[in-house]
Amino acid sequence: MPVLCSSCAEKRAVLKRPKTAHSLCKECFFWAFEEEVHQTIVSAQLFKHGETVGIGASGGKDSTVLAHVMKVLNERYNYGLKLLLLSVDEGITGYRDDSLETVKRNQQQYELPLKIVSYEELYGWTMDAIVKQVGLKNNCTFCGVFRRQALDRGAMMLKVDKICTGHNADDVAETVLMNVLRGDIARLRRCTAISTASEGEGVVPRCKPLKYAYEKEIVLYAYFKKLDYFSTECIYSPNAYRGHARTFLKDLEAVRPSAIMDVIHSGENLSVREGVKMPVQGTCGRCGYISSQALCKSCVLLEGLNRGLPRLGIGKHHRLHEKILSQQPLTQEEERKLKAVDF
Repeated sequence: MPVLCSSCAEKRAVLKRPKTAHSLCKECFFWAFEEEVHQTIVSAQLFKHGETVGIGASGGKDSTVLAHVMKVLNERYNYGLKLLLLSVDEGITGYRDDSLETVKRNQQQYELPLKIVSYEELYGWTMDAIVKQVGLKNNCTFCGVFRRQALDRGAMMLKVDKICTGHNADDVAETVLMNVLRGDIARLRRCTAISTASEGEGVVPRCKPLKYAYEKEIVLYAYFKKLDYFSTECIYSPNAYRGHARTFLKDLEAVRPSAIMDVIHSGENLSVREGVKMPVQGTCGRCGYISSQALCKSCVLLEGLNRGLPRLGIGKHHRLHEKILSQQPLTQEEERKLKAVDF
């Protein structure tokens, strides 16, 4: 016997929501999903009327659903936002070039302006070239640092007021777990924030409208809406540390479906005892980007690549920052350690 939708009680249910276990028809699921995102936006006051908002677009399911839902809600509730698509081309042959074709189709489908910035034009390097030099173990460190700064640079070119990204509940929970496992108190305090205020010159405020949306439901939404998205995983990410946190979280979710939200709420309510020394936010002595060290991570990684010292930005080499800033030569022993590519 067909199961009726638990919301309208008229149409046949086509799915069981992973988040609530409710059986819903397509139309009721679409409405519930969009209304939850709307409530997230309203309760956290993510936007102001008249703002220009850049949507981080990769062509994947999260950013495609985000762009679609933001356009729908902007029109439905008259947010009064000017929406733009902002993409980063990391220079990964056979992956990013294909996904950017999806973004270009999304631009036509949603009738939104699109800006693409590339690692090559910003840093003089592509991820293909970086991987050739550093190997496959720590390449995600380079990509993550460069992409964050690239998004800010692209946002400044477009003069947007905010960037919204497609980070979902699974992503946030994974980040909490990663920071706990690494003992990174500074990141643990801020990783669950739904929005970040402007942290200095050259940094655009960011927000996560999909923070409480389960990845499974985003996939279902994209599937039943027949949205055009790119579903291939990055060819350089199999060894990423996040993958281990993701596997662990999926195992927890199989036993306890609420594990994802439980981890997020734990991160949100975490407090650090008084007296714990926290990094002091400053600016990079070279490019002016936010940094708690003399040089920002992006400049250190770039310096290592340009000098043929790929390990310079991997691990703790803060004592070398002053040498780099003052262009002092490194000792033979320092260069020997930093040239090693046993990543």
